[in-house]
Amino acid sequence: MLGGIFSFHTSWKVRQDTYRPKPLPLECTSLNFRGFQFALAMLFAIEEINNSTDLLPGISLGYKIYDSCASIARSVRVALALANGNEISSELSEEQCTRPAQVQAIIGEASSSPCMAIATVIGPFHIPMISHFATCACLSDKTKYPSFLRTVPSDYYQSRALAQLVKYFGWTWVGAIRTNDEYGNNGMAIFTETAQHLGICLEYSVAFFKTDPPDKVKKIIDIIKASTSKVIVTFLSPTDIIALVQQLFLHNLTGYQWVGTEAWISDSQTAAMDRHHILDGAIGMSIPKAHVSGMREFMLDVKPLNSSSNEMFPEFWETLFNCKFKQSKSSAGNQRECSGHEDLTGVQNSFTDVSLMPIFYNVYKGVYAVAHVLHNVLSFNKTCNNKVQLDPFTILQHIKNIKFKTKEGDYVYFNENGDLAAKYEIMNWQPTEHGIVDFVTIGLHDASLPADKQLNLLNKSLIWAKNSQQVPLSLCSEKCPPGTRKLLQKGKPVCCYDCLRCAEGEMSNMTDSNTCVQCHSEFWSNEKRDACVKKEADFLSYEEIMGALLTAASLFGTCTTAVVAFIFFRYRKTPIVRANNSELSFLLLFSLTLCFLCSLTFMGRPSEWSCKLRHTAFGITFVLSISCVLGKTIVVLLAFRATLPGRNVMKWFGPAQQRLTVVGFTVIQVIICILWLTISPPFPFKNFDKSKDKIILECALGSAVGFWAVLGYIGLLAMLCFILAFLARKLPDNFNEAKFITFSMLIFCAVWITFIPAYVSSPGKFSVAVEIFAILASSFGLLFCIFIPKCYIILLKPEKNTKKNMLGKGVQK
Repeated sequence: MLGGIFSFHTSWKVRQDTYRPKPLPLECTSLNFRGFQFALAMLFAIEEINNSTDLLPGISLGYKIYDSCASIARSVRVALALANGNEISSELSEEQCTRPAQVQAIIGEASSSPCMAIATVIGPFHIPMISHFATCACLSDKTKYPSFLRTVPSDYYQSRALAQLVKYFGWTWVGAIRTNDEYGNNGMAIFTETAQHLGICLEYSVAFFKTDPPDKVKKIIDIIKASTSKVIVTFLSPTDIIALVQQLFLHNLTGYQWVGTEAWISDSQTAAMDRHHILDGAIGMSIPKAHVSGMREFMLDVKPLNSSSNEMFPEFWETLFNCKFKQSKSSAGNQRECSGHEDLTGVQNSFTDVSLMPIFYNVYKGVYAVAHVLHNVLSFNKTCNNKVQLDPFTILQHIKNIKFKTKEGDYVYFNENGDLAAKYEIMNWQPTEHGIVDFVTIGLHDASLPADKQLNLLNKSLIWAKNSQQVPLSLCSEKCPPGTRKLLQKGKPVCCYDCLRCAEGEMSNMTDSNTCVQCHSEFWSNEKRDACVKKEADFLSYEEIMGALLTAASLFGTCTTAVVAFIFFRYRKTPIVRANNSELSFLLLFSLTLCFLCSLTFMGRPSEWSCKLRHTAFGITFVLSISCVLGKTIVVLLAFRATLPGRNVMKWFGPAQQRLTVVGFTVIQVIICILWLTISPPFPFKNFDKSKDKIILECALGSAVGFWAVLGYIGLLAMLCFILAFLARKLPDNFNEAKFITFSMLIFCAVWITFIPAYVSSPGKFSVAVEIFAILASSFGLLFCIFIPKCYIILLKPEKNTKKNMLGKGVQK
């Protein structure tokens, strides 16, 4: 014997009991054809099993079916009647039974709240209860509901699937409305938790019940009216969703995108009651479509319900065919009389609508699960005593491990929580030209797959709210474009933010980025801050104006030096050339030429060899130049001392000593440079600190001690030369070279003293330009101060280029 609990009515008459007489039985109202359809699906399965020769041969299944009237209290009462056999009125059974009857299992109820109450009551009796439509995740708790099973997926999976669906369409700012019972509260709680992990925010979450007082409904309407979200996620029963949309229509609140659960998303009866088409365009999760051969024809035959023993038959028949029996209490009026033999052909109502075939199939699978368990247990025992009731605990233990295949090819088995595998179809309400809603499957969701593959949208066109073909937007804040990051608004959910432009050197290349990424040291953010572009290499090149001018100055100095050398060579036998130590003069001109040319090594992209060459070449050539000048200064001083009576010092500083002096001073600088290059040589270096958007290519000194040793040695020689020349500046001579050497050394020292702060404070390539300028300025100072006056006399004042004139002032008057 199987028990069945279904809601043949959806409401009841409310009475004010005085608690003096015994309360009358509950008087049910609002006939519900869905309950009859569920009962017929159960009867179809039982009849199919009883006619089967393979399943339970020789054994017939009976049934006791009760109307719960959508009342939790009545559901508990009928469950106890099924458990202990006490009879109550308003039952639908094959025959009246006067003896106590204990059932082996109970099929039903359709809603979560009654199932929780029933499972709590019958749990201690270990009577299996298999629901076809109670989806609350709370029912998976086997500590509270040890005997509860279901052939419909748990809302734990549906809630997560809805959150993934909302995220897929980019809705991050949604409203939520739930039925104020275990189904709605538990389902919305799981959805809220999953939504938070996916970055979805709920602007509001309210509980609604069709029997709520007007003031509470008004508050809910005001919350929806004040909201900015355009998407409403619902965990509502069919009756609640219809009551809600009617209230929304009265307050002119339309145009919302509805996201629904399996409770109403594929229910044509709900669609038919939405007369104002407020729910058009809704999407949601639906139980996958199913087809059971023969079930539709069986349900539309109505013969199983046409029984005089069925107390609800007159009411059912009158509602189905819109007629009245003569004996009926409500036969008054002008309605036609019922004959009891009316033909269902041509009748269009919710009873003839079998759009909930997947749910009917769940009832079918539940009955077959019990039948397979009974078959296995009875086959194992090999005996069957019809007078002995089977142990419910044995049935429960076996049904948890049952696995069978339906005639439609579907495998049925329960997991450790008594749930089936969670698979859903994604449904879209698409209105047709005739005002009828077409339920279009637009995708699938399989919770058994990896998280990134569970949601699979088909390539089908969707209809959204207001019959739009564009996906509606529901955001608290506009999406932040690439190049910006989200800045949360104080005191608001994480979905409400401002868009802050990335700082220099940072970028974000995707929409709604939480952070800006720091560019690599060799890259810099572009103007839009949506990409990192390679920094421009900054160095003193020959192509730019400053580089070209310095190059021209260097070449001009080289050419000028060559011209002076040519003049000196051309007039090498003249007194002015011979009187000023022509050998040192030519060596000085050669070293100045090298000084002008070594400035070119400072230009162009730094390389390993150029970094080593530029400072060492500069140091050695300048020491060579200053050594020559120093030699000339010493010669001037000694030459004057040699003219004094009794002095013969020139023999100690002849040409050989002069050469040795120049070589000796130069070799010291060479040794310093060799040590520098050996210990820690200069090397090319990419400087990222001096400029934000450029890479400064420069030569790192390697050893700062080596660099300053080279400069210091040059400065030491320059100061020594300056002091000696200063001492010889007033020596009596018609052409005193010491004056010009003093002035040239003054220029040299001034240039290099000012070079130090200018070099340190100049950014990037300008520091290189400052160094080149110092080299050129000091080189031109030596060239012009020492050689140009002589060239002037050689070329323009040849009359002064005589030995007599050179010694004219040397004779004492």
